[in-house]
Amino acid sequence: MPESVRADRENMEYDVVIIGAGPSGLSCAIRLKQLAEEYGKDINVCILEKGSEVGAHILSGAVFEPRALNELIPDWKDKGAPLTCPATKDKFVFLTQKGAFPMITPPQMHNKGNYIISLGNLCRWLAEQAEGLGIEIFPGFAAAEILYNADNQVIGVATGDMGVNAEGEKADQFEPGMELHARQVVFAEGCHGSLTKQLIKHYDLRKDSDPQTYGLGVKEIWEIDPSKHQQGFCQHSIGWPMDSQTYGGSWIYHMEDNMISIGFVVGLDYKNPYLSPFEEMQRFKTHPKIKPLLEGGKRVAYGARALVEGGFQSLPKLTFPGGVLIGDTAGFLNVPKIKGNHTAMKSGMIAAESIFNHLQDNESFGTEAISYAENIKNSWVYDELYAVRNIRPGFHKGLWAGLINAAIQTLTGGKLGGTLKNYADHAQTGKAKDYSPIAYPKPDGVITFDRLTSVQLSNTNHAEDQPCHLRLKDKSIPIDVNLPEFAEPAQRYCPAAVYEVIEQNGEKKFQINSQNCVHCKTCDIKDPSQNINWTVPHGGDGPNYPNM
Repeated sequence: MPESVRADRENMEYDVVIIGAGPSGLSCAIRLKQLAEEYGKDINVCILEKGSEVGAHILSGAVFEPRALNELIPDWKDKGAPLTCPATKDKFVFLTQKGAFPMITPPQMHNKGNYIISLGNLCRWLAEQAEGLGIEIFPGFAAAEILYNADNQVIGVATGDMGVNAEGEKADQFEPGMELHARQVVFAEGCHGSLTKQLIKHYDLRKDSDPQTYGLGVKEIWEIDPSKHQQGFCQHSIGWPMDSQTYGGSWIYHMEDNMISIGFVVGLDYKNPYLSPFEEMQRFKTHPKIKPLLEGGKRVAYGARALVEGGFQSLPKLTFPGGVLIGDTAGFLNVPKIKGNHTAMKSGMIAAESIFNHLQDNESFGTEAISYAENIKNSWVYDELYAVRNIRPGFHKGLWAGLINAAIQTLTGGKLGGTLKNYADHAQTGKAKDYSPIAYPKPDGVITFDRLTSVQLSNTNHAEDQPCHLRLKDKSIPIDVNLPEFAEPAQRYCPAAVYEVIEQNGEKKFQINSQNCVHCKTCDIKDPSQNINWTVPHGGDGPNYPNM
C-alpha cells in the first residue's frame, strides 16, 4: 500500500475508488460487484460524492432510455426502480416570437419505450442497489486532490481539508482530509469535472481529440393546473428566443402528479457577450404558446447545469496510469437524442468489466487499463455517438444550415462528410463593441423570476468561513480585460448571480458571491480569458436538489 502523500492525513486502501455518485459511477460500482460475485472474487469499492447526499447535485431533463439499465439490472421493475412515467407522445415545434409551427420529430428524439424521470431519484435508487452489494458510498466528501506516485501514476485521491478559514488559515476545528488509495481510480465527476480537467492537462489526454463543447441547461419544475396536464407528453422546441446563429432549444416533460419539467439549453459557443442563458429561459416562458400552460401553476424547483455537447470527436483518451474516465466527465452524451444517461451508465459498465479483468493480472497501483478504450469502441455506445457525430457541429454555421445538415446526417446514418471539428466555447465569444445589449423584460414573480429568487429554490448552501472555491488566476483580468472587451459576461452567463461588477469609492470591482454557486461549471467553461478555476468547496456544500 502506498504511504500517505501528506504526513498529517490518514489513508484507506481500496481496489477501486470512484469519484462521483451519478449514473456512470454507480453503474460502474454495481457492475464491479456483480462480476466479483459471479467469479467468486473479493473486490472492495467505494464512491466519493461531493453532494450532501446521493442525488443532491444531480440535474437532468430527463427522458430516460432504459437500455443500459436493462443490461445492468434486468429486474429493475421488480426492485422498485423509479421509472413509473412512460413517455407517451412526442411533439417538436419551431417557435417564432408569436407562433409555433409543428415540425417532423427527428427519429433520434422518438421516446417510445422511454420514461420521464427524476435522475436524482434514479441515482438514489441505484445507490441503494450498490450498498446492498457491499459498496461503500461517502456522500458529503469532495475529492479535492489527485495523488500521484514517484512514477507519475495516479494512486488515489484526497478529500479536502476541513476547518480552513476564508484566508486559507487553519482554524481551531481544522481536520486534514483523508487519502483514499486505489489500484484503479474511476473519475465520474459529471460535466467538466474539476479533477478530470487536471488529468486531461497532466497527461495531455486531448492530444488526439477536439476540444470539448458544452451547453447550459436551466431547469424548473412546476406544478400545473390538472386540466392542462398530459402525463407522458414530451415537447421540444427550437427557434425563438434564440436568433438563427445561436444554438438552443427547450423541453417540456409532463411528469406524474400534475408536475412538469421545463427547461432551456443554450449552446455555450454563443457569440453575443450580452446574452444570458438564464434570461433566455425566463423569456421563453412568456411565449404565447408556453405561458398559458404555466398560468395558475406554481414553480417548485430550480437548478442549472452545464452539459457536454462535443460528442464523438471530443472524447479524450479514456485511460491513464492508474485510472479511467467515464460518463459525462469524458463526454458520452448524445446531443441529437438529447440523452446521455444511458450512454453514461454503459460507459461505467464497460469500465467496470475492463477494470475487473485488468485487476486479475495487475494487482499493483498505477497500471493502465488500456482495454477500456477498445471495449468502448466495440460497444453500442461508440456506434451511437459515431452515427450522430456531425449533427451538433453542423449548427456552427447557423440554424438553417444545421437543420439541413442534420437531415442529411440522419438519412445517411452519419456515413457522409468525414468528421466535422469542434471548437472551444470560450473562444467563440465576440467583442462587446460588435454587439448590442439585450433588453430582457423584468421578472413578474409569477411566470418569470430573478436569479436570486431562483437560487433559493435550489436549496444551495455553502459554509461561510472557507476559501472561495471560484479562483481567479489573475485578479486584474475581470476589470482590466473582460469588462472593456467583453462587457464582463460572467455577470450574465452565470445562472446563479455569483458574479457582479460593482462600484466602490468610484472604482469598479469584480465581486464573487460564491455562496450562490449551483455548481453548474459554466464560468470555468465560458470565461473568454479562461481566468476562472472552479474547484470543490467543502464536501456537502452546493445545491440540494430533491428531485431534479
